Amino acid sequence: MRAILFRLTFAVILTSTWQPLAAQTNSAPTLPRTDANGNPLRRAPTGHVSNYDEANVGTYKLPDPLVLSNGQPVTDSNTWIKLRRPELIKLYETEVYGRVPHRAPRLKFELVGTDLTALSNTAIRKEFVGHIGNPTNGPKVKLVLYLPANTSGPAPVLLHLLFGNPPADSLIYTNATRPGEIGPIPDILARGYGYASFRYTQIEGDSRTNNLSIVRKLALPDGQIGPAWDEWGTITAWAWAASKVLDYFETDRTIDAKRVALMGHSRLGKTALWAGARDPRFALVFSSCSGELGASLARRDYGESVDDVIANFPWWFAANFKKYSTRWNELPVDSHLLIALNAPHPVFITGGTQDQWADPHGMFLAQVAAGPVYRLLGKKDLGATELPALDTPLIEGDLGFVYHTGPHSITAQDWKTFLDFADRHLK
Repeated sequence: MRAILFRLTFAVILTSTWQPLAAQTNSAPTLPRTDANGNPLRRAPTGHVSNYDEANVGTYKLPDPLVLSNGQPVTDSNTWIKLRRPELIKLYETEVYGRVPHRAPRLKFELVGTDLTALSNTAIRKEFVGHIGNPTNGPKVKLVLYLPANTSGPAPVLLHLLFGNPPADSLIYTNATRPGEIGPIPDILARGYGYASFRYTQIEGDSRTNNLSIVRKLALPDGQIGPAWDEWGTITAWAWAASKVLDYFETDRTIDAKRVALMGHSRLGKTALWAGARDPRFALVFSSCSGELGASLARRDYGESVDDVIANFPWWFAANFKKYSTRWNELPVDSHLLIALNAPHPVFITGGTQDQWADPHGMFLAQVAAGPVYRLLGKKDLGATELPALDTPLIEGDLGFVYHTGPHSITAQDWKTFLDFADRHLK
């Protein structure tokens, strides 16, 4: 009987979420598509309208990264590692991104092809197939890896979560001009790094109609129509897959699995930060323009809001997260804690002038607020408390940041700066 009631209740919630709020906004005045500066204006179903005025971001108090939930201070690395870090991970799993359920399917990779003469003999190209669940007829994931041809030992690797398919040799560009585009592979190889990539929607879909179609669907118990309240949203599913790739890399002698950097853009920048927090094996994280519920502070009323992401992308998160609509200050965590959970490994974050929706200033402030944890663990913080001049990288510490002139994308200069940052930490 309890199981039947759970399924009926869950179904009612799924079908009724936000309908009264959406109806209320039908009579609201029509908003222009953008403000005077070209920033997108959106009215959430709660009635909240996008703000781009620093004077109107509101007052907020961030949770202290170095105070336990019982009020005791965290004064040494042992307390952070054994007590504070686990309780923050638990909060993120329960209240924001969701935990990986015990019934998660198997994801195992196998090598299916090797080209020793790729890119005019400058690279070794390996192609892998990841089998989700049943290896015979289950879903498949394509993973492509380029390694420098002249490497004398295991190579560090940049693992890139892509919006599109992994590259073929004929589609190698020297810079990234679109959000889902690949990295500058010739430059990456020349610096001694390998470059691996896979398309995120081969793990789980990313729309209202298909977000429960691959790994999350396979994890459902018989008779359950959706993940439990604290189980994985799609961001956790994508992050989980990145760790499964790293599992395989640990078995490949051509890869230095202790020097694998993870990178993603936009929602995949959120994913990279959460994957790095969940899995300390990642040696470095690059989060590009990750915005709300990524690197930017959720409590700041600037650009995209908590209300916006809950209304537009609820499948990214655990079902529990919906209760924080209009209640941002009640969140037990914020993005500075997500960044801090990556410590001690380095984190590089970018934002763009034409991407105020992602709140670049809020991403910078989150890194500043994560600094005490890095310092506690003997690492260097961002090295600044004021937003730097445009196109002026901050990469001297273990936290890196650049505010580029340009759009919501990984620019060619971002790639160069990131590779300089990686050289400092992975070599």
